[in-house]
Amino acid sequence: MTFKYANDSDLHAKLIADVLSQYPDKAAKRRSKHLSVATSEKNANATSECEVKSNIKSVPGVMTIRGCAYAGSKGVVWGPIKDMVHISHGPVGCGQYSWSQRRNYYVGLTGIDTFVTMQFTSDFQEKDIVFGGDKKLEKVIDEIADLFPLSNGVTLQSECPIGLIGDDIEAVARKKAKEHATTVVPVRCEGFRGVSQSLGHHIANDAIRDWVFDKKDIQFASGPNDVNVIGDYNIGGDAWASRILLEEIGLRVVGNWSGDATLAEVERAPRATLNLIHCYRSMNYISRHMEEKYGIPWMEYNFFGPSQIDASLRNIAKHFGPEIEEKTEKVIARYQPFVSNVINKYSPRLSGKRVMLYVGGLRPRHVVTAYEDLGMEIVGTGYEFGHGDDYQRTGHYVKEGTLIYDDVTGYELEKFIEGIRPDLVGSGVKEKYPVQKMGIPFRQMHSWDYSGPYHGYDGFAIFARDMDMAINNPVWALYDAPWKDPAWAADAG
Repeated sequence: MTFKYANDSDLHAKLIADVLSQYPDKAAKRRSKHLSVATSEKNANATSECEVKSNIKSVPGVMTIRGCAYAGSKGVVWGPIKDMVHISHGPVGCGQYSWSQRRNYYVGLTGIDTFVTMQFTSDFQEKDIVFGGDKKLEKVIDEIADLFPLSNGVTLQSECPIGLIGDDIEAVARKKAKEHATTVVPVRCEGFRGVSQSLGHHIANDAIRDWVFDKKDIQFASGPNDVNVIGDYNIGGDAWASRILLEEIGLRVVGNWSGDATLAEVERAPRATLNLIHCYRSMNYISRHMEEKYGIPWMEYNFFGPSQIDASLRNIAKHFGPEIEEKTEKVIARYQPFVSNVINKYSPRLSGKRVMLYVGGLRPRHVVTAYEDLGMEIVGTGYEFGHGDDYQRTGHYVKEGTLIYDDVTGYELEKFIEGIRPDLVGSGVKEKYPVQKMGIPFRQMHSWDYSGPYHGYDGFAIFARDMDMAINNPVWALYDAPWKDPAWAADAG
């Protein structure tokens, strides 16, 4: 089935019904709650309503694209903190899979004062499962202290067996922190916890709260314009692009975490005046804690595409008053000719193109307006591990008739793409090659397909270029199904 009008609500609803009809009744009933079409607005603050079930267990037997709690902690929150060693405590496989996957750029010398692209594992064997891994973990920490004396701390990222056999990583952390006079943070992020990597984010945030904040006498002179950038993991340099803009409007970024972050930046976070959160899903927990305990307000911002950059900068500036607001307007005005040139160059090539998204974190909503700034249209979007408040926020971005899918299965996503036949799909590496084999351009929107940054005005130019290269690549004109080749048909016959 191919839709003539990709945003027609009735056609999208029919596509959902066709997909569900292929499931057993029980599975269809459960999955129907996760699939919907954005309806007309119910309040003045949203453009549409995205009401789907979310943050519950995936249906057994279907191919979910989610990650686990360990991935949420080690791969997202803790892993990018550059001057700490992050131990994957358990069998080697999890650490190997999480090793250097997300392109969290950083400044430093690997193995000297930065360790993001190195893998450390306790490498569990069968005897460790039987007799426990506490002693082995202690030995690993001792070896790290000898081999990497310039590291500023260690985190213990628990894999599934740790929770099953009951290793006391908290006792190990207290013992070794005292012996080596350093920070050791145990993180109970065993992969089986929760329904997705989302709980891993929460657990990691709680570890910051319990094992980092208020543990040292921080010597840091704070100022009235100090801000923390939270939930920016510096994919392809995104955090650097964001920092440039914030400093241009007169703010001082005292914590840029987790991307390119140091432990010291996390420790001094409670001294800032304002917390700016980019990835709400992964870091809202610690932002709420700092508001409750230290009285630090927080706000979300979106630096994807010029319309949202302008709005976010102005919203941030309001918090600091007329002087910062005046600087902000000058910064926006200075970039306007650059933005106009980008739009004038790429809009004629991209306007009217339809896009489907399926990503994690903030991207299913935050990048929507970046596409729209180029005249493109979002016809479907959804989260791998979103919560209800993520979908509420999505309603501020998408239009009525947009196809909404939560924790979409491999089968569902394939059928939705077949039915809509969008001009571009933005999702993860696991979806990239099947989509391309369907003859549809694809961009890997977890790590920008080895490009970036996409944040900021400069990042918007890179974003526009990459979308143009994907959609207008001449290779698609050469793409055809093999059975349409007369030579292939003759051989098959």
